[in-house]
Amino acid sequence: MSASYILKRLMMIVYTLLVVSLIVFAITQILPADAAVMMLGENATDEALEALRQSMGLNAPIWMQYGQWLEHLLQGDFGHSLRTGQAIGPVMFEALGRSMLLAVLSIGLMLLIAVPLGIIAAIRRGRVADMLVSLVSYIGVSLPEFVTATIAVLVFADLMAWLPPTGYVPLTKNFADGIAHLVLPVCVISIILIAHVSRMVRSELVDVLHSDYIRAARMKGLSSGTVLRRHALRNALLPTITIVALDVGYLLGGVIVVEEIFAIPGIGRQLIVAIQARDLPSIQAGVLIMAATYSIVNFAADILYAWLDKRIQYA
Repeated sequence: MSASYILKRLMMIVYTLLVVSLIVFAITQILPADAAVMMLGENATDEALEALRQSMGLNAPIWMQYGQWLEHLLQGDFGHSLRTGQAIGPVMFEALGRSMLLAVLSIGLMLLIAVPLGIIAAIRRGRVADMLVSLVSYIGVSLPEFVTATIAVLVFADLMAWLPPTGYVPLTKNFADGIAHLVLPVCVISIILIAHVSRMVRSELVDVLHSDYIRAARMKGLSSGTVLRRHALRNALLPTITIVALDVGYLLGGVIVVEEIFAIPGIGRQLIVAIQARDLPSIQAGVLIMAATYSIVNFAADILYAWLDKRIQYA
């Protein structure tokens, strides 16, 4: 892997974020919201509103407002919330940490279950185990998160009273209670990921097991277990890295429903609150942070993929 490739990918991330920032800023400008009215209230006088718009630079041309906003972003200043008056950066990054904790735990649980299921389905292709894994996968893909979350709350929180239904407790404050509050949302998110990745692992492993180099390994007298561990799994599981990286994008956007149902103050829920309140600076910051996180994760996945598969050479 050459340094030029890494540099090009980093420049692509910068370019992507620049385009995202331009699109987000343009969209927020056409939303039916007035920052001055949001801050002073609808009963404010025209003179007070005009003075605030002048001080905030809202009367300046759009391109100048975008330039000023971008300049502040490059300095790490995401502005202040129109709803609360607080600095947006610390609030959004704290919320991002909660969402990433949810995402990491969900991906970890998914890998522990999906990879073995995919392997079993591939080895037992066409048999009962394969059909059961396929059935579970189809059910997992078919059920939306809000349906799975509602059923989980009704069964495990209300009926059996095993777990708390909603809420979030920081792990640093009470580790056991924090884990208890994360069990249901993590399981709900993992269901669709397990269904997706298990089918991917099965498909890739079936293809690998029918390749020429696997036949050659078997002709050398290697046992089925050795062939599976040393030759088949390494190549079959490589595409899983890409799938996991793409799932991070899904988790950052798709867990909004889960965060809302389980009252987890992640970045998705913060973004919903900002949209409902027409808090334009918070919307801009939230979307840009999510885009940056997704770009960085995909960049890391590409680097890891190339490191694991020495056949890949990037120009």
